[in-house]
Amino acid sequence: MTAFDGAARPAALGLVLLTFLAGCGRGGEPAPAPPAAVEIALVEPDGAQGGLTVTGALERQKEMNLAFRVGGVMTALAVDAGDPVSAGQVLARIDPSAVNARVTQSEADLERARRDLRRDEALFAQGYVSNQRLEDRKSALKAAQAAYDSAAFDGRWARLLAPAGGVVLERLAQAGEVVQPGQPILRIADLSSPLVLRAPVADRDIARVSKGQAVSALVDSLPGPPLQGRVVRVGQGADPRTGAVTVEIELPGRPDLRSGLTAKAIFPPAGGASDGVKVPAEAVIEASGDRAFVFRLKGDRVARTQVVFLGFDGDHARLRGLAPGERVVTAGGGFVSDGERVRVADARALTGAAR
Repeated sequence: MTAFDGAARPAALGLVLLTFLAGCGRGGEPAPAPPAAVEIALVEPDGAQGGLTVTGALERQKEMNLAFRVGGVMTALAVDAGDPVSAGQVLARIDPSAVNARVTQSEADLERARRDLRRDEALFAQGYVSNQRLEDRKSALKAAQAAYDSAAFDGRWARLLAPAGGVVLERLAQAGEVVQPGQPILRIADLSSPLVLRAPVADRDIARVSKGQAVSALVDSLPGPPLQGRVVRVGQGADPRTGAVTVEIELPGRPDLRSGLTAKAIFPPAGGASDGVKVPAEAVIEASGDRAFVFRLKGDRVARTQVVFLGFDGDHARLRGLAPGERVVTAGGGFVSDGERVRVADARALTGAAR
């Protein structure tokens, strides 16, 4: 080995080291993060008939609970559930002994008040009693008359009469029971009154309901085509617990329709056609009242889009403001922002999607 070779070897090693360090500097830059992975679903047409469906119970417009005005032992109950009744028919009785005793007592008090007044009127004419005493006697007579009238009125309520012709819907007590004033004994329906479907409508949907509106109704327990009815009353107050407003829908009378049956009311959409769509419920990233937001997939980027929220239907959300066939993010939306590039986790979800 020459002296030149010994001097050149350290220089060569230094050159190799510098080349290695330079290469490490160029490769040390961080690689860009890959796009966030999301799952998508296609927007589907809303297949709901009419766009708004609510469930309620059939009732006669005039249904009433009958009760005694006074309490006592109910000695007779002449009807049962399903029995027809006519106006003025005696349906039940209570033991009248206590009521009759009050009538007799008040009648005696009334007669005594009359005698006292007649006697003091004669004495007043002779100057033996004052005018104040005479006025007191007149007041006592009025009080006795009122007590007698009240007792006699109660005496008439020892019998329970049918206020109208109809049918007994429910019997709520038995003969032999001690009943209290106002305790329901029978529930009857006036068959001359129309049959109505009373259904709660959510506060966000009540603006879509109006008096006189045509409605279709499906009775769960009866086959056949939908019944055609109309809205006859829209409640002016909402239930404090649910916020729902009760709507009454008058239906045509049919022998097979009975009070208490469950039915669905189907309201037609405004304009006669529905422009609503449905998406998986998890596609809704924010909802407040009738406003909601979803992420639409446009190319390889997402767009935060405001839509009209119509409510949930099972596992789906019903919306307005999207077109059938568009793509919305169903999973991963919480990790992306408006305009961000994404990649679809399942490439098969793109098949048939609107571009």
